[in-house]
Amino acid sequence: MPAESTAAARKGAFVAVAVALFCIQLDFFALNLAVPGIAAEFGATVSAAQWTLSAYMLALGCFFIIGGRVGDVFGRRGTLLAGSTLFTAGSLGCALASGLGVLVVARIAQGVGAAFVFPVSVSVITNAFPEQMRARALGAVFGVANIGTALGPFVGGGFTDGPGWRWIFWLMAPLSLVSLLAALAYVPDSRDMSAPRELDLLGCTLIVCSLAGLTVAVERADAWGWAGAPTLVCFAVAVVTGGMFLVRERLARHPLIDLRLFRNVPYVLVTGMGSLSNMCYSVTVFLATLYLQGVRGLSPLQAGTAFLAPALLVALSGPLGARLGRRMPPTAVMALAGAVAGTGMYALTQVTAWWLYVPVFAWCGLGLGLGWTFSSVATQQVVAPARAGEASGVLLTFLVTLGAIALAGTAAAISAMTPQRPPEEAYDAILRCGGVAVLATAVVVMAVRHRLAAAGTTPPLSIRARGVAGRGRGRRP
Repeated sequence: MPAESTAAARKGAFVAVAVALFCIQLDFFALNLAVPGIAAEFGATVSAAQWTLSAYMLALGCFFIIGGRVGDVFGRRGTLLAGSTLFTAGSLGCALASGLGVLVVARIAQGVGAAFVFPVSVSVITNAFPEQMRARALGAVFGVANIGTALGPFVGGGFTDGPGWRWIFWLMAPLSLVSLLAALAYVPDSRDMSAPRELDLLGCTLIVCSLAGLTVAVERADAWGWAGAPTLVCFAVAVVTGGMFLVRERLARHPLIDLRLFRNVPYVLVTGMGSLSNMCYSVTVFLATLYLQGVRGLSPLQAGTAFLAPALLVALSGPLGARLGRRMPPTAVMALAGAVAGTGMYALTQVTAWWLYVPVFAWCGLGLGLGWTFSSVATQQVVAPARAGEASGVLLTFLVTLGAIALAGTAAAISAMTPQRPPEEAYDAILRCGGVAVLATAVVVMAVRHRLAAAGTTPPLSIRARGVAGRGRGRRP
């Protein structure tokens, strides 16, 4: 790429990635409030219509790792274009769906496309921007993406109450096309030059089978029964193929995942804290939706409006994380996010008045949003840019898969508790448990970080830090 075109390419790459992630976030969070409308239009049960969400999460969870590694090995530009094309086509398919089955298939196409776009988008920014601009660019990208998170419930509720849920996808299609065209025109290609253009197909098959078995098991366990034969079979498939995948990755010449990644303690801490933040975010949004519509009796549009304040702070968490990341170690930022989120979740169970409920919900959204958003930025600071897609794919797999498990566990807990107590008491009990778990994990992250720093065994956290450490002037983890 010529030097004079570098600035233009960076701007174009930013637009392509930011719009793509905005669409993915808006699409996911808008459809939550549209499920009852979808069920009513197709004459299906709400449980059946829930597959429009479950199928999407299944596709995401299964293909994140593959999408990230395909970009590293074969080129991020082509992978981004392929994923954007598939997501755009899936959006059109959803808008035109003639039945629930067609809609679910189109949602799977969207999910696979998004699974290729998301990790590759992070690595596109990582490789397009110089190291000193990278954190700010990633923070801004996630700031734009989180605007989609903020608008999702409002857009979903508004379209469901107004012209209909199909307009969610009619909105997605042209926006996705804009991202596709920007990527085609401006995104430079990059890949891991040390890796041959070979993909561990057996590893891909095994990880897809394992994640699919796990996701289906937790999604359907409430209907099948946690001890039911179908659930146990799915769990068995997940465990067996997951074990085979780990053996395969240790023996493969060019593994899908370099398992040495998990020896990087800061990466493990960031991934763990980010995954827990996303689990709690998914649970909190789910419980707030049930509370606002089931207990407070709000319409989908009114409930979406109540989500605006917390969701806007989630949107601000992207730029905030980038700013904090320039002044604090990534693990410290993640621990701070956990402290804010944990106190917010616990406080949310103590308030009922609107004038206090909404700002506390917003405080909670800030902490949880900072936790799962900054994890994507932080992981890019602890791995080499050549492996950025792989690291991002692994992180996103944990985020989505554990988020699905958390939602399934929450639904099961509510079913178990509501015969003995009112629904709002069950919601509060789950939120309190989540808040305590996040706070405890934040303490553990800081304790481990302090111990490693004192022992001098924590690896450098960025490419720049590696160079500084090599000259004898280390940087705090």
